Amino acid sequence: MAINRQPVMKRSRSLGIEASFTGSNKKSKKKPPMTRRKVSEYGLQMKEKQKAKFCYGLLEKQFKGYFNRASKMRQGIVGENLLMLLELRLDNVVYRMGMARTRMEARQLVSHKLITVNGRKVNIPSFSVKPGDIIEVNPARKDSVRFKDILASTDGRRVESWLDVDTNNLRGSVLTTPTRDQIDTPVNETFIVELYSK
Repeated sequence: MAINRQPVMKRSRSLGIEASFTGSNKKSKKKPPMTRRKVSEYGLQMKEKQKAKFCYGLLEKQFKGYFNRASKMRQGIVGENLLMLLELRLDNVVYRMGMARTRMEARQLVSHKLITVNGRKVNIPSFSVKPGDIIEVNPARKDSVRFKDILASTDGRRVESWLDVDTNNLRGSVLTTPTRDQIDTPVNETFIVELYSK
């Protein structure tokens, strides 16, 4: 499996977004690089795609696969469908529920079979959850120090309205598919659609 090992802070500065959108609580004292050149339309489109890939921790092949799926959906707008599919990834849902500090940690928890979906262990971070699915930490691991530390770190994090979370029992459910208004990812998805439509 390919892994992007580029430093989070360096990447967030170059894209001009806060590292907090990946779950990182690091803050940089350095300023984003100054660019005097006028950015082309292609450059703007590419930057928006890179932002989305960075926020969700995906590489090009995976990201393009999601775009292809979104473009084949019969309902909705392609760009909004793309973000909706990314939000419904299991690792992202675990992160959104506050069961992981970052999306990277959520991916690790899923890969190590510490998360169940409807009572079954799932070790595929890209697994797509559906409304009605119940996501829960493996009952045998709920009392571990790791999850106590995670809960202490994520206490107070806003839970999205399309999710229902019981933090005391480390479980939650997907109430509905998220709409664009419910997704706070700082990306202009229209540019991404234009880029792939060329």
